[in-house]
Amino acid sequence: MREEIVKRLRKHMATTGLDAVICLSPENFAYVSGFVVPSQPLMRWRHAAVVVPASGAPAYFAVDMEESTVAARANGATLRSWGEFTESAMQVLADLLREMGLDRARMGVELDYLPAGDHAELQSNLPSATFEPIEQDLARLRQIKTDDEIELMRRLSRLADESIANALAAVHPGDTEMDIAGGLTRNIYGLGASDFKLMIVATGERSVYPNVGPTMRKLQNRDICRVEIFSVINGYHAGVCRTARVVESPPHADEIWKNLVECKYRVLEMIKPGASTRRIYEAFIQHLGKLDLPPISFVGHGIGLHLHEEPYLGMYSDGPLEAGMVLGIEPLVYDSGYGFGMQNKDIVLVTESGSELLSDVTNTDELITVH
Repeated sequence: MREEIVKRLRKHMATTGLDAVICLSPENFAYVSGFVVPSQPLMRWRHAAVVVPASGAPAYFAVDMEESTVAARANGATLRSWGEFTESAMQVLADLLREMGLDRARMGVELDYLPAGDHAELQSNLPSATFEPIEQDLARLRQIKTDDEIELMRRLSRLADESIANALAAVHPGDTEMDIAGGLTRNIYGLGASDFKLMIVATGERSVYPNVGPTMRKLQNRDICRVEIFSVINGYHAGVCRTARVVESPPHADEIWKNLVECKYRVLEMIKPGASTRRIYEAFIQHLGKLDLPPISFVGHGIGLHLHEEPYLGMYSDGPLEAGMVLGIEPLVYDSGYGFGMQNKDIVLVTESGSELLSDVTNTDELITVH
């Protein structure tokens, strides 16, 4: 159990008057526990939870198929398991809450995750309890990272960056997108990730597509290659994207890349506590517009236990940045109008005085070259 996070939750409960918080989603289970229940993100019905009361010891709840895995990480905390084929998960959870003295409590629960039928069943099993939405509060708490989270995000960022750099260095004209993907997969695990998400390998005419995986397309001279991967450890993600050219740049690519690099440094310069997220976005759009390139709706977003989290550095919201936030910033143009797209995505920490680039393995001031 992550004691600093438990303390944050209890401070929030003291402010709101809640008696307990039930973290049911894979993301918030990992946030409180520090680990992932392996099959929970894959099978929505395999409910697992951490119950954090305002006072007293927290408890774990998990499907019987994952009982041994959770017990190994629970450090002696109470663990109640439920039979996947023989019991109702919500009935067993209600029994646990009753045993914890919460049968008449006000509890926060993730209503954006818990299916409506399960919520109704849980409420019917504890008719005197009140279940209130907690998802927005948890999302807000997760925006400010602990020291341990920051160190993990730094490790993940460098890991993803190095994995891409090594994969691109290992391929040559005539190799395929699948060859890049194979190198990425070996690298990501070889460097210590437990998993990865959303591998994007988009080359040549396919580089204009935002989120496509690898194919057997062969690399050709003057191709642009967009490569992105999210490295994962203990449920946390860091997504890094790098853009390369094959042998030499196609027409207009160097000019566009120069603009995107300038956008990157302008965004980094503006990131600091108190900075307006919308003003950072507007500065990006203003500079991108110097080449009359098509705009996107955001240039950055929070990252951690989801691929995208608040705050967004975009056109639809505004708010001040705070020290401890970790952001993915990505000056990009998916369709340049010249048959290719380009993207330069990094992970950045908001420090007390400015910003720190966490994905600092590759120098992206110039396009990477595949020889």
